[in-house]
Amino acid sequence: MPLLGAHESVAGGLHLAFERIAQVGGSALQIFTRNQRQWNPSPVSDAEQTLFYEAWERYPDIPVASHVSYLVNLASGKPDLVKKSITAFGDELRRCEILNIPVAVIHPGSHGGDGVETGLERFTKNLDLVFEAVDNDVMVLLETTAGQGTGLGSRFEELAAIIDGSKYGERLGVCLDTCHIFAAGYDIRNRESYQESMEEFDKTVGIERIKFFHLNDSKKGLASKVDRHEHIGKGEIGLEGFRNLLMDTRFSEHPMTLETPKGKDLTEDRENLAVLRGLLTA
Repeated sequence: MPLLGAHESVAGGLHLAFERIAQVGGSALQIFTRNQRQWNPSPVSDAEQTLFYEAWERYPDIPVASHVSYLVNLASGKPDLVKKSITAFGDELRRCEILNIPVAVIHPGSHGGDGVETGLERFTKNLDLVFEAVDNDVMVLLETTAGQGTGLGSRFEELAAIIDGSKYGERLGVCLDTCHIFAAGYDIRNRESYQESMEEFDKTVGIERIKFFHLNDSKKGLASKVDRHEHIGKGEIGLEGFRNLLMDTRFSEHPMTLETPKGKDLTEDRENLAVLRGLLTA
């Protein structure tokens, strides 16, 4: 059975994310290790590290992923932004190492109007600069995107170009976001179209590169290129699309986390996880 969980808040301390995921009955966790809207966050303190380790020891079977700050754009043509992005991403990989988080999810960034090919070349070059500066075991997962604006990563070919172009391809995997690939034009709503989309991914990137999933329904339609997450089964993908993914035995042990809308009481996470588990038993 896939490991189903959610992206949880770290308000009050990183370690509290484990309590929150346990409260909703989740078995996988994604977090921001620092405020995703700040360029210069404080380093992880010894006390913070200890509390995180102790909390994880209480829930040892829960895999954890970090999501890189939304500010980071390694594909930018602006030197100042690239410099800050390289530093911030490097710091994220170091935090992951300190916290023993094995994977960090990153958006491939935006070319800012300079074209996809140029953006991919810049992203790959700057990604390699980070890997050269931070030589650790944290795997970087390129997240599939919706194709909104000048964002990169909405086509499987773009992910393949980054992986093939990097000198550190062994450190790269993919985080597949259901809302994003649907908005980008990959249909997963029925068995046939799901299989076609996954076959295309396998042919283009390699199915073994998928290490993590974001489970989100989509407020907008197929190929809309609009990134708007919706609760499971209440959007344009629908329940059958998620059943197709959850029943795919190739991903039976993969972590899958919600990024659906939520309130402070976590009710929505409980409800969405219940819907997903219901698909496995129906």
